[in-house]
Amino acid sequence: MGALRGAARKKRAQTKEQVFTIFPRLGERRRQLAGTLSGGEQQMVAIGRGLMARPALLMVDEPFLGLAPRVIEQIADVLTAINRERGITVVFIEQNVELALRMAHRGYILESGRAILEGPSAGLLASPDVKRIFLGH
Repeated sequence: MGALRGAARKKRAQTKEQVFTIFPRLGERRRQLAGTLSGGEQQMVAIGRGLMARPALLMVDEPFLGLAPRVIEQIADVLTAINRERGITVVFIEQNVELALRMAHRGYILESGRAILEGPSAGLLASPDVKRIFLGH
């Protein structure tokens, strides 16, 4: 579905193999309906579908919600690699502030839809406000 338009369509087979390289489990399950996959596998499908469009920017909403710690680590590694190795900007929304800020270059902390803090992630992680409010320190 992600490769229906333009240049993405022309490189669909190549991109699909790249997605299966990133997520070997999806390659193993390529004949299975997405709705019957585990939560982590469904998140892999969602990210893979986004990558099929060959984007310059990938937006992901709550990529770690309800996932096992090992799967969270795997998805975090993949999102980081997508950014570093492929040069794709990754924008993600995540409630786990510490994990999000450890992964990101820049962070925006929202409250009731308004940015209350923003800046380089390392600075936000070191912020006394972030430590007190979100990290329990």
